[in-house]
Amino acid sequence: MQLHISPSLRHVTVFPGKGVREFIKVRVGARRVSYRMLFYSLLFFTFLLRFVFVLSTVDSIDGETKCSTIGCLGKRLGPRILGRRLDSAVPEVIFQVLEQPLGNDELKGRRDIPQTLEEFMDEVKNTRLDAKTFALKLREMVTLLEQRTRNAKIQEYLYRHVASSSIPKQLHCLALRLASEHSTNAAARLQLPSPELVPALVDNSYFHFVLASDNVLAAAVVANSLVQNALRPQKFVMHIITDRKTFSPMQAWFSLHPLSPAIIEVKALHHFDWFAKGKVPVMEAMEKDQRVRSQFRGGSSAIVSNNTEKPHIIAAKLQTLSPKYNSVMNHIRIHLPELFPSLNKVVFLDDDIVVQSDLSPLWDIDMNGKVNGAVETCRGEDRFVMSKKLKSYLNFSHPLISENFNPNECAWAYGMNIFDLEAWRKTNISTTYHHWVEENLKSDLSLWQLGTLPPGLIAFHGHVHVIDPFWHMLGLGYQENTSLADAETAGVIHFNGRAKPWLDIAFPQLRPLWAKYINFSDKFIKGCHIRAS
Repeated sequence: MQLHISPSLRHVTVFPGKGVREFIKVRVGARRVSYRMLFYSLLFFTFLLRFVFVLSTVDSIDGETKCSTIGCLGKRLGPRILGRRLDSAVPEVIFQVLEQPLGNDELKGRRDIPQTLEEFMDEVKNTRLDAKTFALKLREMVTLLEQRTRNAKIQEYLYRHVASSSIPKQLHCLALRLASEHSTNAAARLQLPSPELVPALVDNSYFHFVLASDNVLAAAVVANSLVQNALRPQKFVMHIITDRKTFSPMQAWFSLHPLSPAIIEVKALHHFDWFAKGKVPVMEAMEKDQRVRSQFRGGSSAIVSNNTEKPHIIAAKLQTLSPKYNSVMNHIRIHLPELFPSLNKVVFLDDDIVVQSDLSPLWDIDMNGKVNGAVETCRGEDRFVMSKKLKSYLNFSHPLISENFNPNECAWAYGMNIFDLEAWRKTNISTTYHHWVEENLKSDLSLWQLGTLPPGLIAFHGHVHVIDPFWHMLGLGYQENTSLADAETAGVIHFNGRAKPWLDIAFPQLRPLWAKYINFSDKFIKGCHIRAS
């Protein structure tokens, strides 16, 4: 069939094939459509539809599995145009059986359910099953395997929770040995820093870093990696904040392992005048938070025994029980302006990071009057790590949250942050932080469930300056998709998540990035059997 349109668009001629006389000839008016044109157009489309229908029928009769002719157009579009769906090749009875719910108790004690796909196929081949019996067997086997997979996942999450929440015996050994050394060796009790270097602690011409940790080994790695990668280590000052019980081991370690020419200060919280004066809002909030959690969470056993929630929900609830979320070391960053009243700018580092580049260029970043320089977590290439928005952390089904914030606004990361303390002191960030922590307690922790980042996202809202992602690569502690090559190109890597590099559950391909900053021949490290892998 051929269609010919004249150059003037006044004639349309249709031929059914080569060498056949003119079949339809339509004269098109210049300015109007004639009845004759309408009639021939309808006749043409009627012929075309009948032609498509015949080809479609031929395809169906031939039983072709692949569409190779224009007949596919009839098979695909015809039923949809007529408002119908193509009939499925699967018998309806199978759908009816598979859609029926199957209770967990119905499978208890059953020994006739196939345990593997191989057993199921053998039974199907050896027994002539009708469609309904086939569907029943398939539903039972799949349901049983789903139950076992769910239980295995929950057990994995529980074991990881226990492993990440407890102190490894090697780290406990290290703290005890250092505490003993502190009490018996005068060299382990040296003042940090030495008296002649004390003025540098408040000198804003230096690069000041703050680390809050009760983990000696983790703090040692952060300090070693920071100083070893510094181009001007003599201008670096690291302020290490710890708690009362860890102060002696921490002081002993850095007294016996100096990082000169960098300057190291080790102080416990009770050494800060501001902290020792009286009531500290974050401490009061932590005490209330702990009481609320103990009243309604019921512990890990209650969380794991829930048979209705999905495994990833149970994993999130287990994570809320982690001691770090109720640790003063995790909350103290909100009081940096009070803890360091003489400093104008600091870089705050978590103890699960590793520095791989010189960080002095961070002081050259123009913060544009903002308080917090941080990496955004919603625009990176890694969807699993860099896809976090406010709705990922805050409960937008609660009116207090939904009325004040945009769920699709980009989140940012704690772990490596530039804080302009001078600009901070002109804001009400700390007051806002404590206000929302109190609101969360009043609502039985329904505004968010874990961590210091959610109230931080609220308190620093509008005060964040976005910095280059090079300065902070996240996720090395909760997913293993990050390759070693990619991690090596980042300025700072962060093992946030359960799989901390000092634990046995760390991802083995990523742990060497952390372990390279430990001297495993050191007598304290070697004596506590701390190994590279």
